[in-house]
Amino acid sequence: MIIDLILVAGAYLLGSISSAIVVCRLMGLPDPCTQGSSNPGATNVLRIGGKTAAGITLAGDGLKGLLPMLVGHLLDAGSTLLAATGLAAFLGHLYPIFFDFRGGKGVATTLGIQLGLDWPIGLTVAAVWLFVAKVLKISSLSALVCMALAPFVVWAFQPQPILVGMQILISLTLFWRHRSNIRNLISGSEGKLTDTDTDTDTDTDTGP
Repeated sequence: MIIDLILVAGAYLLGSISSAIVVCRLMGLPDPCTQGSSNPGATNVLRIGGKTAAGITLAGDGLKGLLPMLVGHLLDAGSTLLAATGLAAFLGHLYPIFFDFRGGKGVATTLGIQLGLDWPIGLTVAAVWLFVAKVLKISSLSALVCMALAPFVVWAFQPQPILVGMQILISLTLFWRHRSNIRNLISGSEGKLTDTDTDTDTDTDTGP
């Protein structure tokens, strides 16, 4: 029981390390919470710091979800503990205790969780994201589509209600966190991946 609590608490604390803020500080870049879309995610770091900074941020956010799940497997955790661990890492990213509970939107961390849960799940969801992004070139729409399909993907590879329930909760939360992007999509003002606009009044960041 104590090991279970340590795993879940550790997942939340690891998730609370904001890759975007840490990378920007180390690379001497502006605070992503005050620049661009004001969202501490890889897309906003790309906007204000370029591909290298964004790539490191993306990798860091993904590892925050991946590593706790891998540790869970090493400890032979059951589906309930794995679900709790994944949710803890996800919530840590969204509401980081180290950064005044102001986090990103959770797409990259969710992909890390899915890869750690069962790698075909993560690869399938990532493939959907890449396909939609390639065709439509709208990062937020790619995230929304792949996360809408994610519960079905989890069910296909890991048909356990608790794990599907975890993904449903994560997907619903992601849609809520992307509510400004959804409004922009409806109005036709959502930015595309090729846009270089840094207007802080338009939140076009998916916040991986």
